[in-house]
This record gives sequence, C-alpha cells and structure tokens, in this order.
Amino acid sequence: MQVTARTARLSELPTLRRFEQGIVAAERPFDPTLLPDPIAYHDFESLMDSPDAEVAVAEIARTEKAKAKTAGVKTAKADSVLVGCGFAVKKASRHYTEPSFHAHFGCMFVEPEFRGKGVNQAILRHLVSWAKSMGLLETRLTVYPENAAAVRAYEKAGFAAHLLEMRMRIPE
Repeated sequence: MQVTARTARLSELPTLRRFEQGIVAAERPFDPTLLPDPIAYHDFESLMDSPDAEVAVAEIARTEKAKAKTAGVKTAKADSVLVGCGFAVKKASRHYTEPSFHAHFGCMFVEPEFRGKGVNQAILRHLVSWAKSMGLLETRLTVYPENAAAVRAYEKAGFAAHLLEMRMRIPE
C-alpha cells in the first residue's frame, strides 16, 4: 500500500472535520469533562492560514481504497482517498525549559481499517520534516494514557512519556 502524506487543502475541510469527530468519539470514554456532541477541538481554517502551522493528510491510491473497501472521501486528485490527518504548530515552550520553541502535534487520526499500516508514520514523517524546516528541535503531543493503541503508535515513532497532567473534581 502506497501512503503519501502532504499538506492539506481548504477543500478537504469536511474530511478533516469528520476525522476530528473520529478522535472525539475515541477519546470520549477517557474524558468525562468533554461537552456533549457536537464539539470541535481545532480551528483548521486558522491552522491552515498560519505560517506557524502545518495541517497534513495521508492519502492512498483509489485501487488500494477498493481493495480495503473503505468509504473515504475522494481528494482533489481523482485517483486517491484520504485515510488520515494530523497537524503541527510552533509553540513557545515553558520559559524555564529548552528549547524555547517546539512543534506541538495534534489531531492525529487514521481511519480504523488503515491503522497499523504505516499511515500514522507517514503523517509523522511529514510533520517532523515541516518542524525541521521551521528550525524546531523538539516535538510534543498529548495523548490519554488509557489510549494504549495511540501510546504504542507514538512510542514506536520515538516519543516518550514526559509529564502527566492530573485533575480532581472539587466535591460540592
């Protein structure tokens, strides 16, 4: 299967929003603080318009789509279908840490039938390449610790746990 990661197009916003809803659905069991649907995590238009961000999609050839029996949305290229996405945004690091800036990765999504087939790796390679082009030396992302499949995918790509944020509801 040939996976290609590239910069997303404005015309692909409906697919990006659908992918984002897949993330929300997957994360809802891990987070009781999420508001009821519909919710959106990200402003893709602003990210796509920012010189300090890169929104990426992964696509495969239509022949692969037919073999996989997926119902994905066609891209502007008539011979391909989107199967995943992610973004990177340049962020200031905490003032007491180095490097001063890092790339924060978010909205990492792969269609369920394509997981474990290198799609996430292709997206990560594209985003790391963008981060390097921006002179960034480190990448970070957030993931629910209970999301074991996602944690494994990120560890496979070279990420390591760094800081655990904890919360507590104040009793009434």
